[in-house]
Amino acid sequence: MRITQNMISNNVMNSLRNNYAQMDKYMEQLSTGKKINRPSDDPVVAMRGVNYRSELSKVNQFERNMSELRNWMDSSDEALNEAGQAMHRVRELVTQASNDTYEENQRDNMASEIREIRNHIVELANTKVNNKHIFNGTNTLEKRFETSEDGELQVQNADGNWVAADDPTAPELNNEDVLIEVSDGVKLAANSNADNAFPVELIQELDQIVASLIEDDPPNNGQDFSPFIDSLDGFQQEMVNERADLGARMNRAELIETRLSQQEVTTSKLMSDNEDAHMEEVIMNLRMQENVHRAALGAGARIIQPSLMDFLR
Repeated sequence: MRITQNMISNNVMNSLRNNYAQMDKYMEQLSTGKKINRPSDDPVVAMRGVNYRSELSKVNQFERNMSELRNWMDSSDEALNEAGQAMHRVRELVTQASNDTYEENQRDNMASEIREIRNHIVELANTKVNNKHIFNGTNTLEKRFETSEDGELQVQNADGNWVAADDPTAPELNNEDVLIEVSDGVKLAANSNADNAFPVELIQELDQIVASLIEDDPPNNGQDFSPFIDSLDGFQQEMVNERADLGARMNRAELIETRLSQQEVTTSKLMSDNEDAHMEEVIMNLRMQENVHRAALGAGARIIQPSLMDFLR
């Protein structure tokens, strides 16, 4: 086969273009810090990168869910703690009221304090976190209790109207779990069972205590207050049990949160090992390619035969 000058020139130009393409590849790796910048560079690495990114995105979402869960749990724990302290104070006042030496105005003062505690417990039952009521089951947009102008406890019926809690048409309150997914296939209840923490019977019992204390000639003095003390102890124990259940779930959530943090670190490292370029290697390859390019330019200048322009100088 006859080798022409045009063939030699084309081969030299193709070689130079390939050298430029290689230098562009290494320059792109150097500027981005990545082995590949498009799937065609290495389809296997690109596919692994998609999987690692998907896994990392899922872990990050679980961590955001965990943050919401912790917010609910911490707020519930604070509310239950306040309610427990309030109930302890009510028990102290009822125990004092059992003493026959207290006069009518002193009982009225006790009744006023218990009424305010009762209103505070209603407010705790209506606690909101991020504009959601955390003690009304899955019906987080509506508060659990309402107090009428005359101090009557009310709940919301199916029609959205507030009715007396002891009304025959009053519905059963929502106590369903608000489940938040914190890992693959793992969901934790973010809320507490308000029927154990803030039952309707508790508010009604406090109202009865207030009514007994403000009577002119209270029949419930001395040992007659003992039924109230016993019932208050029962309500307090229910709160303690509910808070203990909440604490167990908080401990589990902490374990899951630790595992999610470890998964995030591991997945990020795998993604980095899969995609990130070794900068020392890239710089060495770039320097070698520059040397090859210079050598190609020198060799091409010698191989291409002199033209007429060289003799016209």
